[in-house]
Amino acid sequence: MAALGMAGAYDRAITVFSPQGRLYQVEYALETVKSGSTAVGLCVNEGVVLAVEERAYSRLQNPGYSQKLFQIDEHVGAASSGLISDARILVDSARVYAQIYRLTYDEAPTVETIAKRVGDTMQLYTQHAGVRPFGVALLIGGVNKDGPSLFYTEPSGVVMEYRGWSIGRGGDKVKEILENLYRPDLTLEEAKRLCVRSLVQSIEKTDEKWSAKLVVIPTSTRLYTPISQEEVNRLVEEALKS
Repeated sequence: MAALGMAGAYDRAITVFSPQGRLYQVEYALETVKSGSTAVGLCVNEGVVLAVEERAYSRLQNPGYSQKLFQIDEHVGAASSGLISDARILVDSARVYAQIYRLTYDEAPTVETIAKRVGDTMQLYTQHAGVRPFGVALLIGGVNKDGPSLFYTEPSGVVMEYRGWSIGRGGDKVKEILENLYRPDLTLEEAKRLCVRSLVQSIEKTDEKWSAKLVVIPTSTRLYTPISQEEVNRLVEEALKS
């Protein structure tokens, strides 16, 4: 019984490592991300594409409103999987940081700078009693002066850079598709098609409640640009026929 009690203590306390060196609450937060809706990001020479799957829970819901794609700065966006309410807090913090950076240094922050700031915030919530880890992961992509980049952040505070990555329940299947088909010289149009195709193939079936949302940040304009739902629906239809 004593051993069981000790295991329970490690299970509940965010600031206590288990004898195996694990923080169970952080691992539980990662499980929340794995059970979330799928998001995918691609970084190609012509820019960055971020795509998410979304599901309507009512016919009265506005189909044009995206809960999982966020604009952080004019040249940076994020896609989320996990607890979307947690994502909003992190994105709001990143937006404020981006504006402070501009006022302080008179230049736009890099995608890496913003991603590391978000990762630092996540890491703080693994160190203090009385809080819980953020139950969300973000794909943060954008275009700097020297080109496009894509970063992944997770509840432990890890920050990694990728050319293409996916998170959520269909993440593993999407990554298999990307590993086979991704090339850095893909055009932005080809990257959009690949993102949508990978989302469609990661699920068993689509229905009237399922939809995808898509944004691009082109290297040419360096501006966060949502893709119209009509165009996304056309790409979904193409993916379903292929």
